[in-house]
Amino acid sequence: MPQNRPAPRSPRSSSNWFATLLKAGLVIGLAGVIALAVAVAIAYQSLPGFDEMKRSPNGQPVEIRGDDGTVLASFGPSYGEWLSYPEIPAPMQNAMIAVEDRRYWYHPGIDPIGIVRSFVVNAMRGNKAQGASTITQQLARNLFLTASKDYTRKLREVVLALALERKFSKEAILELYLNRVYFGGGAYGIDAAARKFYGHSARRLKLEEAAIIAGLVKAPSRFSPSADAEAARKRAATVIAVMVDGGSITAQEAADADPRLVQFAPQARPAGVRYFTDWVLTELENRTDEANEPLLVETTLNARAQAYAEAAIRTESPKGAQGALVALARDGGVKAMVGGTDYVRSNYNRAMTARRQPGSAFKFFVYAAALEAGVQLDDIYEDKPVTIGNWSPKNNNNSFAGPVTVKQAFAQSINTVAVEIAQQVGFDVVAEMARRFGITTAVDRQPAMALGSSVVTLFEMTNAYATVAGGGMENAPYAITRITTGSGRVLYNRAAGETRQVVAPVVAAQMTQLMQAAVEEGTARAAQIGRPLAGKTGTTSSNKDGWFIGFSSGITTGVWMGRDDNAAVRGLAGGRAPARAFAQFMARAVGGTPPEPLVTDVVEEGAMLEPDAESYGITEEPQPLDGEPPPMDDAPKLDQNWLDKTLQEPAEKPAPR
Repeated sequence: MPQNRPAPRSPRSSSNWFATLLKAGLVIGLAGVIALAVAVAIAYQSLPGFDEMKRSPNGQPVEIRGDDGTVLASFGPSYGEWLSYPEIPAPMQNAMIAVEDRRYWYHPGIDPIGIVRSFVVNAMRGNKAQGASTITQQLARNLFLTASKDYTRKLREVVLALALERKFSKEAILELYLNRVYFGGGAYGIDAAARKFYGHSARRLKLEEAAIIAGLVKAPSRFSPSADAEAARKRAATVIAVMVDGGSITAQEAADADPRLVQFAPQARPAGVRYFTDWVLTELENRTDEANEPLLVETTLNARAQAYAEAAIRTESPKGAQGALVALARDGGVKAMVGGTDYVRSNYNRAMTARRQPGSAFKFFVYAAALEAGVQLDDIYEDKPVTIGNWSPKNNNNSFAGPVTVKQAFAQSINTVAVEIAQQVGFDVVAEMARRFGITTAVDRQPAMALGSSVVTLFEMTNAYATVAGGGMENAPYAITRITTGSGRVLYNRAAGETRQVVAPVVAAQMTQLMQAAVEEGTARAAQIGRPLAGKTGTTSSNKDGWFIGFSSGITTGVWMGRDDNAAVRGLAGGRAPARAFAQFMARAVGGTPPEPLVTDVVEEGAMLEPDAESYGITEEPQPLDGEPPPMDDAPKLDQNWLDKTLQEPAEKPAPR
């Protein structure tokens, strides 16, 4: 039987189908071209002028300075001097064009050849291995678009690039690009990059230096000289080879340019000061709502004191342990702050944030409450076994001394007497005394609280001790003194700080006597610096935390050491490493300044004596004790206004001792 077969399609019907498809394609293509032209025309009309684009940096630079004008840290973008096209060295122009857009001078804003090549390469490799963005497209993206990678953004980028090319000359576009492109490390533009990496203006760029900068655009963090100098040099060699291949330099010029010989400017490394500047940035939000103009923030921190503090914590912290330090001036200004031994490894600020048990450093509040209640320094208490409920505190030496005065009990940090006094005064009263001194963490009302079972911060503990140094008057701690914009507009100027009387001057004077005894004849002898000093140690059970907090010559400093995981640290005690770190820092911080007598007495309630140095037997600079750091007369002297203040810092959590 014959089979039914479809009738063959005539040549005319096939050609009609192809013609129809071609016509449809032409119509769609023409419509697309018209739509693109309209979009470009609209974009052209909406583009800002050249001068306006020069004034439109993205991001807000913030520079934080110390009390002497020293730059402590800079955040956000940095912009160097704007260089006009004729001022930009030819090697810099040629290097950038060679690696980013070799047909820059010939395309209309997008590179059709580059697009086709990119499509073929990516199709063959199965991923996006090669891009095709021109310099003009990159400029459009940097100035007007986000970093998203969807097709809508890419289309807008193309439209803007075409519009830019219609509105501005190639030279103007290249000028905008080289003054706005990001080179890593917060540097925007070739002048900022040249100053950051070489320490000089972009006007002086040599070929090899320009090649290094041009090589950064592809991956600013990976090829940054501050991150990997060798990778930056290798990338520059590739850039130079591409320049030779493109004909912008000769083989001889390439041979004469050796990236291996480029000398980089020293780069500031994240250091301990970042703990302080991070805190300042959070405080900045409470001082101004300016979100666009560059900000200059002046602070209380003293750069030399900060260096001394970092050195003390770094050298004295036990292996495997962390350390923190806070120093406060008389008026509450923070003069030094160290939140850990290595900011790069851990930016957790143990001075401000960590909550640790203070151990015997908490007895400060026990004795303050007792003195306010009428207990006298020469009152006698018996060091003997004490039991409250099912709890029996022990002394560090597991022995009992018998009858002792209040001053002796404090100086020797006798646990049993501290608990007995706290019980006599009332544990609630002691807790409220801690609250009055500014402790905001929860305070346990159980008997063990007398020995430091509640957690605190080093910052608040240091402020409490600074209040006694101030005669019982608290000056609220602060860091920011002034905020101005890049144009000089003043946004914030600190007025007189807040003060409040926490305890009577007579109580403060008596507390000073107790802490002076602890340094001279008690557990804190390792903290001596050869001048009048008052302080108190703190050690928690199993040596998990070590503290020393004290004051001398207008500065109050708190030190904490311990492990982040709260594990025991062999040999850690407040009278050892923390006291030594305190002494090392304080000897330098006040070195070369006249020793100040401590206020340990008052004429009457509310009136403090101001005895002279001779009344304390001080006729010349005291000599340091064996094993203690010298007063360091040759150490750099701090500004007087830094010495006229007092320091403070946060604390951590030890167990009672």
